[in-house]
Amino acid sequence: MRWPPWSSKSSNDDPQNTTSESPPSHPTPTPRSPSSFLDWTDFIEPRTIIPTILLTSGILFGVRLHRSYLRRVPDAPSISPGWLRRRTIFGKVTSVGDGDNFRIYHTPGGRLAGWGWLPWKRVPTTKKELKDKTIHIRLAGIDAPELAHFGRPEQPFARDAHAWLTSYLLGRRIRASIYRQDQYNRVVGSVSVRRAFDFPPFRRRDVSYEMLKHGLATVYEAKVGAEFGGPANEKKYRKAEWWAKKRSKGLWKDYKRIGSDWESPRAYKTRMGMGDVDNVGNSK
Repeated sequence: MRWPPWSSKSSNDDPQNTTSESPPSHPTPTPRSPSSFLDWTDFIEPRTIIPTILLTSGILFGVRLHRSYLRRVPDAPSISPGWLRRRTIFGKVTSVGDGDNFRIYHTPGGRLAGWGWLPWKRVPTTKKELKDKTIHIRLAGIDAPELAHFGRPEQPFARDAHAWLTSYLLGRRIRASIYRQDQYNRVVGSVSVRRAFDFPPFRRRDVSYEMLKHGLATVYEAKVGAEFGGPANEKKYRKAEWWAKKRSKGLWKDYKRIGSDWESPRAYKTRMGMGDVDNVGNSK
């Protein structure tokens, strides 16, 4: 088969041509009709059509694969609404802002796509390089004690929650099932991480559940808009909170002694004027 089909025939294809013949010293050009210049019958041959279809399909598939799974999302507002409740995002944690939120650098495809070992797919490390290139995530289903903000004092155990989350996630790769966006340019989602030194090792762990289990957060108690990722997660979270309270772990340490004067993160935010609810029911 000739490729492309309109390429001219070589002299070897001419059965009447022999090696003994020599080209004339002054060839005379002859006009060529369009039908002789382009043989359209070559386009409908199976050996032409099949490779063309396979090549075109491969290109279209590659473009769609890249747009759907390998295209990097720079920040939370850039996440397509079609991803919410349907897709997960994978990335490396670059900073932890509070006891229940952090930022990741999206690395679609992970190491299989070259992140971490290809020179042009490295995760930035400086604040200047990371500016406007990270996704802000809020942990679904929990409320952690607040650090000091805008002149307001920090809540008891806020530093403990922040330090624990920092040591648990910073520099690690996480996967988040995202549910919705809020007005603070964040996405709310359930986050999982694999750690080598937890027992059993490398098992996927729900970060919200781990914080509740260690008594470093409470179940999210907003009247509207609370996100858990389903009834099964909510039941699991409430059970973890109950056990932490029963064992007086973390912020529940003085709960039995203080009684009705004990203040939850939700009550603290309300008292400090931080309990405003955004357009989708997520408090800051």
